[in-house]
Amino acid sequence: MSTTGIELKTRRNGLAEAVELVSSMRFAISLLMIIAIAAIIGTVMQQNQPTPNYINQFGPFWFEIFDKLGLYTVYSTWWFLLSLAILIVSTSLCIARNAPKMLRDMRSWRESVREESLRNFHHRSEWTADMGAVPLATQTAQRLENAGYKVKLVDKTGGVLVAAKKGAGNKFGYIFAHTAIIVILLGGLLDSDLTIRFQQWFMGKTPLMGAFPENIPAKNRLGVGNPSFRGNTMIPEGQSSATAILAQNDGVFVQELPFTIHLKKFIIDFYSTGMPKLFASEVTIRDHETGKTFDGTIKVNQPLIYRGVALYQSSFEDGGSKLKLTGWPMTGNVDRSFPVAGEVGGASEYKHGKDVYAIEWSGFRPFNVENVKAGEDVNAVKKGKSLNEELSATLSQHSGSAAKNANNKDLKNVGPSVQYKLRDKSGQAREFLNYMQPVELEGAQVYLAGVRTDPSAPFSFLRIPADDKHGVGEWMRLRAALADPALREQAARRYAERALPPGQQDAALAAQLRESSAKTLAIFAGSGDNGGYVAVSRFLERIPQAEQEKAANVFMKMLNGAMWELWQAARAQAGEPAAEPTEAHGRFLQLATNALSDSFFYGAPVYLALDDFTEVKASVLQATRSPGKKVVYLGCVLLVLGIFAMFYIRERRIWVWVKNEPEGKGAHALMAMSTQRKTLDFEREFDELKTKLPQSA
Repeated sequence: MSTTGIELKTRRNGLAEAVELVSSMRFAISLLMIIAIAAIIGTVMQQNQPTPNYINQFGPFWFEIFDKLGLYTVYSTWWFLLSLAILIVSTSLCIARNAPKMLRDMRSWRESVREESLRNFHHRSEWTADMGAVPLATQTAQRLENAGYKVKLVDKTGGVLVAAKKGAGNKFGYIFAHTAIIVILLGGLLDSDLTIRFQQWFMGKTPLMGAFPENIPAKNRLGVGNPSFRGNTMIPEGQSSATAILAQNDGVFVQELPFTIHLKKFIIDFYSTGMPKLFASEVTIRDHETGKTFDGTIKVNQPLIYRGVALYQSSFEDGGSKLKLTGWPMTGNVDRSFPVAGEVGGASEYKHGKDVYAIEWSGFRPFNVENVKAGEDVNAVKKGKSLNEELSATLSQHSGSAAKNANNKDLKNVGPSVQYKLRDKSGQAREFLNYMQPVELEGAQVYLAGVRTDPSAPFSFLRIPADDKHGVGEWMRLRAALADPALREQAARRYAERALPPGQQDAALAAQLRESSAKTLAIFAGSGDNGGYVAVSRFLERIPQAEQEKAANVFMKMLNGAMWELWQAARAQAGEPAAEPTEAHGRFLQLATNALSDSFFYGAPVYLALDDFTEVKASVLQATRSPGKKVVYLGCVLLVLGIFAMFYIRERRIWVWVKNEPEGKGAHALMAMSTQRKTLDFEREFDELKTKLPQSA
């Protein structure tokens, strides 16, 4: 017995079941859920960021897991693109299966209905008329046509059937909506990284990692014919660019543009809150093929479009501003300053004894509008703790974060700032953020010197009090004096002489006071990062607990007095007159002592104060080629039409069975009406037709 027919039938049934599953609504909803979850992840988690950022954020363990899942480039992962492709296939099969049926049903009059089945309809009505079946059917058809229905008369055995329909275009809504999904997904795939992935898989293209070489290899470049891309190009004023940078998770691609962009001028204007009011780029475009040049202006939401590439005003950066600074030693007993020059984006060399450091100039802002009334803690830099959470978080944002609250009365322009990294020979670096002008905090003028070791952490700020000359010179002099044993000894002797009233001078007591004050200054001066209040705290821990509070009061009183004398000794050594014992100078000394304590955690051999600058602005433009945009627009139009058809076009069908009464006593009519969605409008229309159709002519 042959089993070929059974095998073919089984194979066809299996294929039919697979097609039915893929084209089913539950399968499509499952795919949509996957795509929605991926979209949420792609929205919450920043995409295409440098690898170290993700390692710092999630740690090595979760970084590896998320990397395997492709969560850092969700929209270009194979599983996301595959989900989109399968959804396109699923929706296409759904249309292929159901659209022919819908179109046939739209054309059908359903004239095979029987009189008995009409009596089972919920919405039905019957009446008789003093005329024959044909005249009554013709009259009914005419009235239905006047009501907006398409009508067909069908001769039946023993009577006439009037078939009417209205709103059959409702089914176009389902076809348009499903087609819109396919069109939008296709447009999305056209504008995705799929074309770049294709070039990586089959054309040997690889992202460029590390520093840019002088001649970028072809494998790291994407040609002018690349159908879809989205990248950024940064152009300083007076310079040009013919490429865009496409960020990838494991490097960047260099996208060649069909023209060169020359930035003539970058224009920026700000609100009083510090938020950008206007920024625009005046550019000159030169076509590579024709040599044609023309001028244009690119503003926010007003892109320049040429040869299928749209140039959007994305943001702005520093284009290599020239900086003049003064360097102050932060170690040793020398307080002489020296000039330092730098350029944003470049590097300078700094020699400290036998050690050589690289100063990497990473940023400059001409002004910063910040909330400066947040801090209440006098102490500034602590290990693992910022000056003040609100203040440090605000000041570490270079885009004017505090300016987001336009109604905050505490917003103030704190002036220019410079940001740089100090890298030692082993490659270890700390990042610094210094402000050019002093900031008024708690009624005192202080210079903010930010520092951090982790790029993802906020800056911690060292508060250096401004002196009578509105600079940091006096604090630097005091810092150097604290590191000088000879000056500490001189200050201790001066303190002992001043502490004993005239006529009560006692050599033994004076020697004891001199020794105690010298030891106090030595403990506070410390060594390495073991100095300041931390060293004082460790010293007091060695005293019995019952006597610690009393010892702490005596120690701090002696420290304050000895620090005053140390300041006077340093001024005398520099040929300066003694500082007057005023309240302002007392306040300065207190803040200076606090800053000296915090300076042990500053972690840099030099403090760089910004003196002057020549700003060079740069414009960041986004270059985009998106052929799928018009496709998506078409899909949106189809989706709107589909939704409109589904919700605002209601399909209604009416059948009226007309037959002659026995013995020629007129004709009898049986009407039935149906719709897919029973609404109040449908009930109202049925009542109107039930009243209107039986009326005599």
